[in-house]
Amino acid sequence: MSSQLEFDEEAARAIEAMHVIEDAVRRRRIVREALGASAAEKVLDAGCGPGFYCAELLDDVGPSGSVVGVDGSPAMLALAARRCAGRPNVDLREGDATALPVADGTFDAAISVQVQEYVADLTAGLRELHRVVRPGGRVLVFDIDWETLSIHSGDPPLTSRVLRAWDEHLAHPSLPRTLAPRLRAAGFEDVRMTAHAFATIAFDPEAYGAALVPFIGTFVAGRDGITEGEAQAWVDEQRALGERGEFSFAVVQSCFTARKPRG
Repeated sequence: MSSQLEFDEEAARAIEAMHVIEDAVRRRRIVREALGASAAEKVLDAGCGPGFYCAELLDDVGPSGSVVGVDGSPAMLALAARRCAGRPNVDLREGDATALPVADGTFDAAISVQVQEYVADLTAGLRELHRVVRPGGRVLVFDIDWETLSIHSGDPPLTSRVLRAWDEHLAHPSLPRTLAPRLRAAGFEDVRMTAHAFATIAFDPEAYGAALVPFIGTFVAGRDGITEGEAQAWVDEQRALGERGEFSFAVVQSCFTARKPRG
């Protein structure tokens, strides 16, 4: 069993579904405002997934600009291709975050949203972002500190096991805590961060927490000694808490911006 998420067709469709909820729309708004892409710019989406950012960035850069999306999952790229169909100024390429298939200094800006936390060789991943933007170009890296995840449960021991197993889904569970010095070490300057709480007390499918619960349950079954029955019982309890008005979920997501020096 792989320790991390495998972005096959089933997982790609599940992630695509999570991208249409209101909290995902809110996150894309945060990213686009922080990046501030303008007309005629060339933008890279490193780890483009199902292509939501690519499609919306095309609106920001206009017909005189362009967007390149790179992802390691053919299933994700197929979804992105459908989402961006008919847009001539987008190019979708299969590639790895540590070896982006683009030339040096090609882009005015690059984004990497909830991607670097999966990259085992984070130093290589950040150096690639530095390599592909022009001098003076900017990058945006958005990741989650999973140790800030707080969720109410009537069975704290089971929930602790579930969250411990969930941490196996990525390489760096608390990446935002060390990302600023890592960006500087990769050669960036003017590193800034804004933190955004995604929190809810309603088991609302449009909220990040409620949408994530069944995804967590599916992933943790069979890991860290958690049986499928225990995983389903945990998901069922969260739904029941929601029905009783007792659901509570919160996690901090961090948006980092930085620039490549001009000199």
